[in-house]
Amino acid sequence: MKTSFVSNLAVQNAMRMTIQQGQLEVLKLQQEVTTGKYADSGVELGSSTSRAVSLKNELERLENLKDTNAVVTQRLSASQMSLETMRSAAEQINTTLIATLGNDDATRLSIAKTDINGALSSFSAAANVQFNGEFLMSGINTDIKPLTEYTDTSPAKASFDTALSTYMSTNGIATMRDFTSAQMTDFIENTLEPMYTGAQWDTDWSDASSQNVMSRISANEVVASTANVNTDGVRKFALAAVMTVELLGADVASDVRSTINSAAQNYVQQSITGLIETSSTLGISEARLKKANTSLESQLKLVNTHITDIEGIDTYEASTRMNTLLTQIETSYTLTSRLQQLSLINFL
Repeated sequence: MKTSFVSNLAVQNAMRMTIQQGQLEVLKLQQEVTTGKYADSGVELGSSTSRAVSLKNELERLENLKDTNAVVTQRLSASQMSLETMRSAAEQINTTLIATLGNDDATRLSIAKTDINGALSSFSAAANVQFNGEFLMSGINTDIKPLTEYTDTSPAKASFDTALSTYMSTNGIATMRDFTSAQMTDFIENTLEPMYTGAQWDTDWSDASSQNVMSRISANEVVASTANVNTDGVRKFALAAVMTVELLGADVASDVRSTINSAAQNYVQQSITGLIETSSTLGISEARLKKANTSLESQLKLVNTHITDIEGIDTYEASTRMNTLLTQIETSYTLTSRLQQLSLINFL
């Protein structure tokens, strides 16, 4: 009879290789149990891998849109808050004008001027509000402050003073007291108003673009996500505010003051209407955005379901296989330990 020589070292090495392979398989199964997907989808899916890749690209596109829409939602909300503040300022001026109609008391007129200046400051601050470092009321000029504040050194103040002095000189009006009601109406409608509705608005007041920021909220839908200060609502507010600040407390006849008050009320009411229209336009964008987000959520769920159908695994089966492998590895460790203890010396 012939016997073959077998080295216990060879057996030990074979067990080590078994342990290493088992450990790699355990790591793979641990990943699959955790993620619920194949550890290497390319190996497992073969030709179906391209379909999974396409679905993942679509999923990434939808998630990017969802993230972008979250920013657009915040931008629209901040814009609406600014418009609400601006509308409140206009309503404050309207209330002040109503309270002072027919009133020539110097103290009361001084208080009214202070109130209107406060409303103008509040309006300007709201128009110049920023979100994430961008001006919300600048249209596409998001890096530029949209509205120049009205001060004693502002271009709008200089333009008003020039317009008033020129009109008085042209029409032979020596002092404000010499203004008639008809002349004041003519000055307001034919000199002041064109300064706020025409190109001079850009020179004296606005650095904003009339083109608003457009944001894509779905694959085929784009909405306006900002406003701008070149709208009729903002222009008419500025006109009403400057008129009242500069003329309401001036030394004019009572009927002329009433003319100024009534004209300012008319402009400020137009301003309120214009600001509401702007707010409504953004409200439409908000409604469309909400629907788009609902649609995105549905698409994300559908794409995720398809990806899971392709790449998903039975986590219970994978967990069972992993536990079985761990048991086999423990057994291999035990056998390897015993083999290492085998020696002829122990039998001599």
